[in-house]
Amino acid sequence: MGQDGHREWGNLPHAQVLDRAALAAIYDEYYPLIYRYIYRQTGDVETARDLAADVFQRLLQALQHQAGPQHQLAGWLYRTAHNLLVDHYRHQQHRQTMPLDEEIAAEDGDMAEALDSRLAAERVRAAVQGLSIDQQQVIFLKFLEGLSNEQVARLLDKPVSAVKSLQHRALAAPKEP
Repeated sequence: MGQDGHREWGNLPHAQVLDRAALAAIYDEYYPLIYRYIYRQTGDVETARDLAADVFQRLLQALQHQAGPQHQLAGWLYRTAHNLLVDHYRHQQHRQTMPLDEEIAAEDGDMAEALDSRLAAERVRAAVQGLSIDQQQVIFLKFLEGLSNEQVARLLDKPVSAVKSLQHRALAAPKEP
């Protein structure tokens, strides 16, 4: 086990030869993390499922072409997820949402509380989308995934000082009214 509590995959010798058991173990360990990372940025279950599945499809394709990650599997998966998110937002022409009354009706509990919660989440997503890609990754990994600066640095293949700097600049960025 690594410092982050996940299995050390090293250079993925079994996965490189498409060992089904190794691939299943990688999927079981990382799919929930990647899904949650994507869901927290999109707020949409179907989009998160689709993009998380795409991350693992890309891993399989990379391994089949002997181009998979040699080190830092988690970093490779998070970078791939982030790149897919960037592509998703670039290609998204307009948001498709349920009408507001259907959204509220779909929520359990108090309607006003559900609406407040949904609006707050949308404001946070909008504010984060105004940050640089590197700043977004640091903020999501550090505050939503609960990783330490050292863990974020390893995942992003950056020095800890760069992670701290990105975090500071992101938190100091102008806020949306």
